[in-house]
Amino acid sequence: MRYYLIAGEASGDLHASNLIKELKLQDREASFRCWGGDLMQQQGAELVKHYRDLAFMGFAEVVLHLPTILKNFRLCEKDLLAYAPQALILVDYPGFNLRMAKFAKQHGIRVFYYISPQLWAWHSSRVKSIRRWVDNL
Repeated sequence: MRYYLIAGEASGDLHASNLIKELKLQDREASFRCWGGDLMQQQGAELVKHYRDLAFMGFAEVVLHLPTILKNFRLCEKDLLAYAPQALILVDYPGFNLRMAKFAKQHGIRVFYYISPQLWAWHSSRVKSIRRWVDNL
């Protein structure tokens, strides 16, 4: 089975690398492609984009880097379709991953959220998006 994982920070890289390790035990034919970090790559995932290149914090920095952010969305969408995974596995990183969940679901790719973004405090509206675009949380 082909898996595509997206983690946008160091903690997500750690958790996703452990998931990859376990999935390889369950599925010896598994292949992995990811947006993540060194730990995911060390577990055998083909790294498309490192999380260091995705970290934009605060309103001003996001606005300043908006062309790069939009380019990253387009790159990920194109790469996801080219790889044609049976499963997209998302790890937190909601600003990016919820958009990718919608895109994947619209293209018939099963979507799993391994570590949910925060839902209960600041962004309770995310519940609607997750219900609509995520197959399993």
